[in-house]
Amino acid sequence: MDYAIEGVQLEKSFAKKRSLTELITKPFGAPGRVHALRNVDLQVKTGEIFGLLGPNGAGKTTLVKILSCLILPDRGHAVIGGDDVRHENKVKPRIGMVHSDERSFYWRLSGRDNLRFFARLYNVPGTRIEPRIDELLRKVDLVEAAPRRFSDYSSGMKQRLSIARALLHDPPILLMDEPTRSLDPASSLSLRRLIKDELNGRDGKTILLATHNLREAEVLCDRIAILVSGTVRQVGTIAEVRRWGINERQFRLEVSRWSADLAPPFRIVSSELVSGVRKVVVAVDGDGRLDDLLKTVMAQGGTIEACDRIEPDLEEAFSRLLAAETARGAA
Repeated sequence: MDYAIEGVQLEKSFAKKRSLTELITKPFGAPGRVHALRNVDLQVKTGEIFGLLGPNGAGKTTLVKILSCLILPDRGHAVIGGDDVRHENKVKPRIGMVHSDERSFYWRLSGRDNLRFFARLYNVPGTRIEPRIDELLRKVDLVEAAPRRFSDYSSGMKQRLSIARALLHDPPILLMDEPTRSLDPASSLSLRRLIKDELNGRDGKTILLATHNLREAEVLCDRIAILVSGTVRQVGTIAEVRRWGINERQFRLEVSRWSADLAPPFRIVSSELVSGVRKVVVAVDGDGRLDDLLKTVMAQGGTIEACDRIEPDLEEAFSRLLAAETARGAA
């Protein structure tokens, strides 16, 4: 299997910030440690959009910083394009970093001048700088705004310029940390289309997307990993993660002339009679089959008007996982 990003048993901790009282009463005391990552294994396939989900403080940003060579792990190793992140001179040309930190730009410079400055930092050949900037400004739809000062940009424009900056040296891998945070719905939608259709779909970029926006992950990602308290709890496709912790399937039926009476492996979750048609949600446990459910309903005199499967919701799966984590911590 061809992996663009691999993390093996990654661990990272930081010293706790000490309160003023602790500094006064125990000035020479050793600070405690906060574990940001614990034995994290990660594999991102070449050409996929991989989502890294988790609540605030789960360790997503720490993991992205390790992969972008900003910090080193305490233990384990991370590999980007076949090279360990400790060899940053080999890794950095392969990655582009997109984040929502606007302070990394020069606010008094125009969008174009910002890109010129970073192009030189990224060692883009001099003769390639202006053509590359023109190409990227068209890609992120900032041609008309390019002469304007960065301080006059909207949040959505700043994020698009951040993507253009990350693409200056045409890296095959993009690391995105909360790219749509603080954006309005229209700007978020535009940015997601750019990520999905252009950067991944047309250009074939491998993208690691760290987010706590579940809807964003559902729309963009091929696979996701859920990070809780610095540990990867689940990895898989959206459909696989949705079904985590569920041993049943649910179906929505609309049935006329039926008294709504079922026995295991079928269980009625909800039932409502509307204009002579019973709208019912039925859970099918274990090895129970849909055709057996339908035969049972018809044998009881019901006429089935409609039937569709209810797919598990990613938000519900995320809540179940967090509840399991809370129960584990309390045990």
